[in-house]
Amino acid sequence: MTSHRNHAALRPTPETASRPLPATARELFDALPSLPGLRTEVIDGRLIVSPVGTPEHGWLAMLLAYEMHQMIMDRDWRAYTGNVDVCIDGPRDPVEPDFVVAPADCPRWGERELLSSGLVMVAEIVSPGSVVDDRERKPGIYASGGIPVMLLIDPVAAPATVTVLSDPKEGEYRTFTRVAVGSPLHIPDPVGFTLDTSVFAKAPGRS
Repeated sequence: MTSHRNHAALRPTPETASRPLPATARELFDALPSLPGLRTEVIDGRLIVSPVGTPEHGWLAMLLAYEMHQMIMDRDWRAYTGNVDVCIDGPRDPVEPDFVVAPADCPRWGERELLSSGLVMVAEIVSPGSVVDDRERKPGIYASGGIPVMLLIDPVAAPATVTVLSDPKEGEYRTFTRVAVGSPLHIPDPVGFTLDTSVFAKAPGRS
């Protein structure tokens, strides 16, 4: 789940020494060199650099991809497991969800970042270090970016849960459904898919 960006290095050169320093988190993000093994995002105006997830975390994302694979292929959509950046419409903040579903012709911000308003769904997998961001901050970010559906897989909760949030308006999702892992969960349109969450019980250990 490593980000690979071809950004200029921060070390000054004769050509860059006279340029102004980054003034915003977005500008600093754009100036970063590639950081293998780290994830970089802008969340509520903060540039967040964090390690990529554990193998268990990655396996949960793959289990979700396996479950939705046939539906995604039938609709000629695209799915990405933590290896694509999303640009939030409006503030242009970059985020890197754990799982993204998009149409094949999803518009982009630059070469790499998918525009949030063109996505079908995003999913986050809560880990001990991302509890506040995933549960409290990212739903508002994704809703404000016009993403129709967010899925929150939470193996940290006791018992583990899966939540679907939908119907974004004015920076928040107005509808949500939460089930314990093991129960079916209907993901509303534009996805329109019933997810068997018992698949997430197959992931051992902590995410």
